[in-house]
Amino acid sequence: MLEALRDIITQSGPAYLALGGFLIGALFGAIVFATNFCAMGSLADVHNFGDWRRFRAWLLAAATALAGAQLLQAAGVVGLDKSMYLAGPSLNWVGHILGGVIFGFGMVFTGGCPSRNLARAGAGDLRSLVTLMVLGLIAMMTIGGILGPTRAALEQATSVTLGATAPSLGDLLTRVAGLPAATSNLVATGVLATAVIVYCFADRAFRTSGPHVASGLAVGLLVVAGWALGGLAFDEMAARPSPPVSLTYVRPAGDALQWLMLYTAGPMPSFGVASVFGALSGACAASLAMGRFRIATFSDAGDMLRNLFGATLMGIGGVMALGCTVGQAITGVSTLALGSFLTFASIVAGGFWGLRVLERRILAAA
Repeated sequence: MLEALRDIITQSGPAYLALGGFLIGALFGAIVFATNFCAMGSLADVHNFGDWRRFRAWLLAAATALAGAQLLQAAGVVGLDKSMYLAGPSLNWVGHILGGVIFGFGMVFTGGCPSRNLARAGAGDLRSLVTLMVLGLIAMMTIGGILGPTRAALEQATSVTLGATAPSLGDLLTRVAGLPAATSNLVATGVLATAVIVYCFADRAFRTSGPHVASGLAVGLLVVAGWALGGLAFDEMAARPSPPVSLTYVRPAGDALQWLMLYTAGPMPSFGVASVFGALSGACAASLAMGRFRIATFSDAGDMLRNLFGATLMGIGGVMALGCTVGQAITGVSTLALGSFLTFASIVAGGFWGLRVLERRILAAA
């Protein structure tokens, strides 16, 4: 049955990826808006109020995605080793750490990561729309534009090769314990996911908060859905096989701008581009249903400059780190890629640093 489904999807892979990306993105946008799921907001809650509920929701999303993605791989639905997170044996540690810190610092000045800005833009916030456009532009400049050579040179100079396979927690366990790769992945997943879930639900304030629990589970499951679709649509016999992907929003923000400008050259959007427009549509629908759709814009020139500054840093840092608070901290972590864990920790560190800097600026201006 699995192979029959795979055959059906691969026959029209691009169309299924576009439709699935839009639907998954729409659910994501609606959930993020309705539940106020926000990685940057979770750090602000911890920093300002000592409230860890949204941070636990973020961790729960990562643990849910990890368990689901690894079970899909064990069942033969998706080959995570074909994804960009496990594409080669080298570890771009400077990119993951420095890029993560830059991204985390920048998201504070835009009031949220790309996914949160997508939800706000869908609900009528023009500040977030401008932020996303600048982020996408800077991301494309960092990938292959004027900033590309510098980024590539830094990556080439600092990347290290740790072995014959992509560096991951499963790979490390295989080397230490001598277990088969598949077994190592499942053991690492079981230990890590269980530890995170126990940590999350050990807190009474979190486990009794329905929106926080629901948002963590739902976002994680949407990442799993993305992996399932990407795995089933993967056709290794194609002239240019598209590696399996799931939710991430730094490069897709730039790809969406490019698709709008070059539509006639390729009318079918990729999964990432479709998920961007899906998130905007889902958030718009949720905001209208909840009576919370409002047109908003920058309050003054200082507000605009802060957002543009943050968007620029997120575009550069997100490309260097290969993802964002969703693309690396949830989707990347679900592959057990070592770089994703480095990025996750670095985004958190950069976010707390940014919050302290912003707090000092506000106090100094008061």
